[in-house]
Amino acid sequence: MPLLRSLQLSFLIYLWLLPVPNTIHASEIERLLAGATPPEGVVFEIVEDDFDDLTWAIPQTRSYIERLRQRFPGLDIAVVSHGAEMFALKHTDRKLFLPMHQQVESLHDQGVDMHVCGTYAQWQGDDTSDFPAYVDVAPSGPAQINQYLEMGYTLIRIDEP
Repeated sequence: MPLLRSLQLSFLIYLWLLPVPNTIHASEIERLLAGATPPEGVVFEIVEDDFDDLTWAIPQTRSYIERLRQRFPGLDIAVVSHGAEMFALKHTDRKLFLPMHQQVESLHDQGVDMHVCGTYAQWQGDDTSDFPAYVDVAPSGPAQINQYLEMGYTLIRIDEP
């Protein structure tokens, strides 16, 4: 069983490293903001290996969302978290990460979809019921991102500051 999990994780990492059209790193967001026309939509990808990484990644992502929406009102935006950091979004960790949960809930109220990876959650013994209503448990984080890319969204990978 550990070999199977190792292979599954290796495959997900492989998928994450593949070059994807319409992908930019957060450091290139100025180029997107300087564009004359808005993208079809934007999907932010967060993949980190520390449980508490959303404490910096969500505020950073939120600041980008605010700037994008100021420049392009009504822009469709989503966030996909599919690394160890996604587990900080569980019900059981709301008190521990209250400011971050409040920011995610606020983004949800503003029409930003927040997704986590159901496959990774399942590997850890979690399911949809372990996450609050403002977090969508997608069947697969990479597949969710691919759905957005098929709709013409631009992928922005969030990098640690």
